[in-house]
Amino acid sequence: MSTVFEMIVDGQIPGRFVWADDTCVAILTIEPVAPGHVLVIPRQPVDKWTDLEPGVLDHVMRVAQIIGKAQEVTFSVPRTVVIIAGFEVPHTHVHVIPATSEGAASLKGARAADAVDLDEAAHALREVLRNQGHTKHLPMVMSSPRTF
Repeated sequence: MSTVFEMIVDGQIPGRFVWADDTCVAILTIEPVAPGHVLVIPRQPVDKWTDLEPGVLDHVMRVAQIIGKAQEVTFSVPRTVVIIAGFEVPHTHVHVIPATSEGAASLKGARAADAVDLDEAAHALREVLRNQGHTKHLPMVMSSPRTF
């Protein structure tokens, strides 16, 4: 049985993609803690992050760092928070959250977001990633994981 993330990565369920490469994708979550809250998801459906191949884990964390730097610019926050929880979906994913306080380090504040707000955040983040030189990893269409 496929996880919801496998279906998003495969394009069966829509997502708001801000990054895609051969190893992982990054999408805005529909239940953010803060505007611009992104999930970095390895394409390989591994349940626990501790079971990821070291190279995949390294790559996912490098992408999380790139996304975090772009979030700091896009959302004018002093830092970002990274959380690897993994209980809600049995597919490793890294939460990268724009943060103005320590409170952002909790997923308890996650709430369903308005589609327009999610689209605006995704477009703004994609523009900053483009300006930072990551164009080749921006999917051609925000709703698709394909970069070509």
